[in-house]
Amino acid sequence: MRPELLNPLFAEVETLKGVGPQVAKQLAKLGLNRAVDLLFHLPTGAIERIQAPGASPALLGRQVILDVTVSEVRLSRGRGPTRVHAVDGEGNTLTLAFFNNGGWAAKQLPVGQTRTVTGKLEAYGDEWQMIHPEVTEPGKTGPSLRETVYPLTEGLTSRRLRELVTAALERAPVLPEWIEPSVLGHNGWRDWRTSLATIHAEPADSAARKRLAYDEIFANQLALALLRQVSRRRRGVPLRGDGRLTDALDLPYALTGAQRRVAQEIRDDMGQEAPMLRLLQGDVGSGKTLVALLAMLEAVEAGAQAAMLAPTEILARQHHATLLKQLDSLGVRVAILTGREKGKARDSTLMGLADGSIDILVGTHAIFQDKVAYRRLGLVVIDEQHRFGVSERLLLTAKGASTPHLLAMTATPIPRTLTLTQYGEMDVSRLDEMPPGRTPVETRVIAEEKMVDVVEGLGRHIAAGGQAYWVCPLVAESETSDAAAAEERAATLALRFPGQVGLVHGRMKGPEKDAVMAEFSAGRLAVLVATTVIEVGVDVPNAALMIIEGAERFGLAQLHQLRGRVGRGAAKSTCLLLRGATLSETGRARLALMRETNDGFLIAEEDLRLRGPGEILGVRQSGEAQFRIAAPEQVQQLAPMATQDARLLLDRDGGLQGERGEAARLCLYLFERDQAVDLLRSG
Repeated sequence: MRPELLNPLFAEVETLKGVGPQVAKQLAKLGLNRAVDLLFHLPTGAIERIQAPGASPALLGRQVILDVTVSEVRLSRGRGPTRVHAVDGEGNTLTLAFFNNGGWAAKQLPVGQTRTVTGKLEAYGDEWQMIHPEVTEPGKTGPSLRETVYPLTEGLTSRRLRELVTAALERAPVLPEWIEPSVLGHNGWRDWRTSLATIHAEPADSAARKRLAYDEIFANQLALALLRQVSRRRRGVPLRGDGRLTDALDLPYALTGAQRRVAQEIRDDMGQEAPMLRLLQGDVGSGKTLVALLAMLEAVEAGAQAAMLAPTEILARQHHATLLKQLDSLGVRVAILTGREKGKARDSTLMGLADGSIDILVGTHAIFQDKVAYRRLGLVVIDEQHRFGVSERLLLTAKGASTPHLLAMTATPIPRTLTLTQYGEMDVSRLDEMPPGRTPVETRVIAEEKMVDVVEGLGRHIAAGGQAYWVCPLVAESETSDAAAAEERAATLALRFPGQVGLVHGRMKGPEKDAVMAEFSAGRLAVLVATTVIEVGVDVPNAALMIIEGAERFGLAQLHQLRGRVGRGAAKSTCLLLRGATLSETGRARLALMRETNDGFLIAEEDLRLRGPGEILGVRQSGEAQFRIAAPEQVQQLAPMATQDARLLLDRDGGLQGERGEAARLCLYLFERDQAVDLLRSG
């Protein structure tokens, strides 16, 4: 079964009849750029209309179609509406009200003429009324008795969108079935194309909607299962250290039981020929980086190199500085590579990687560029895994002559119900125990009108020798406004604390950020005003106060990450959540939970309940799977069944062979699980 069968669906919307540049631009605002996007733009409901001879109390509040004869047009005066008086077929007087388009109404409804009007029938005093009804000339096609309703944008009507969806449906071929017959039969599902046509005609058809959601989740789980299968088949190199480096490592404290358990799981994996593919989950401050360090030393002991990928330059430089401090006395050679390294420094690092004189490389995306070659890459560590997609993981693991072992870490605890749909191809380890000495952070919620009191409290904290973070919210979907908010707050605080306030935000250049961070780390600045660039990778033990302005605008996971910047020293730490005057019930519940617990895994479960996995899998987990059709509750409900279905298919056929395997390939292409498609193309 060739993917070319789907080519008509992946054609641009301009190839549909009647779609020119203007309509294409309107569709693009909804993310509808191809025919397949229209197919998956599902309706939200339907409008039921009643054709009636005249108005009546029984029709109040309903969508009604009436034939009326226009008796009078009263154009708008000032801010009032244009009112058109008409008589229906039973002699009732009806007022048609139009705001801001009186001229159009007068033209469409000439006195003495009969027109068909469609809208909600309402009572206005003793009169019947319709506000902004649709107007159609007799004999011409008007609104139907039943119409599906779609999410729209300005300039695009439901009727026009329905026409385009119908045109896209005509391009949808009948596809062979990829779902296990027993699953199909048990749920009473129809085939993919029939289900798609049904949902666009009958939005309330739960079986059709569930079938399409299953298809999307199945494609995701099959892609993950295929990635796991291919990774397991690749030959790696067993890495077994002799303990000379790990035994000599000077640790500030004894490993927790959880760290010892996870370190052994990683050691056992790295000792196998099949490449390790493991996700390490740990709460803020649980000691993930130390576990990763032990794994990297194990690789170096075995004569291999290790690479550590971080999502931001700040975090990469933090890791580099920490590793230099810990490993310098052991003779382990550590280097850094980011977009900032240029000229001779960069060339020297590239040569050291190629000839093997560099043992551990830390960096950002720059470490898997084409020109970066390793002599013997044995282990890849990815920090803040949720910032990277599957394709980026494949790029980095392809750097070795043999497939290197992979350890991915995340400090954003993920609910157990979602781990399957995001990391189904990976073994999962959890650090569920905190190292000794980590003091719980006291969290308080304070109204923003008490800002003066907060600043006074900050002054007392500084006078006692303490340091503090002040985080400003993202005030709009733009780095510019984000930076402006931080700059304004920094300027205000600098008036109160001259010479003691630093500023860091995402639009600053790397050296600028580093200079400010160095001043803050050295204690020469008392307050660091920042955006969420400090969400990860900042470690200043003397900073024991975190102030988060507009806290209701942040998600639970982000608030927890930011709070994790304090509580790293011996001093008692506090996090102040400044809330605005307007607070939704969800916002109130979110801040209350932050006040009550420091448990990141509990917070993650509550985040799932409050926000739903759609938002968590989509927006926050950038780079990972996004579900366009599957609703949050369907992801939770159907993922286990889809995972079992996908694994049965691969285990039984040894791959995507046979009739159902070929159909499953089409499913992968249809739902654009690119990492699996790439694997298929490469054989």
